[in-house]
Amino acid sequence: MSKQCEVCGKKPLKAAKLTFSHKQIVHRQTPNLQTVRVNVNGTSKKMTVCTSCLRAGKVQKAV
Repeated sequence: MSKQCEVCGKKPLKAAKLTFSHKQIVHRQTPNLQTVRVNVNGTSKKMTVCTSCLRAGKVQKAV
């Protein structure tokens, strides 16, 4: 499973933590992805969608 939203294309990005001694620690920030059954053209399909797309109503969940 790829760590990318199938609706908006949101994917992991690199971020840097700076400690008190100014050591830079690079780590990944991954989006909050959920596997959801979605209605696509009248059929249900499993998709990997980020929670911001779910809250915004960009996808219709299958019942």
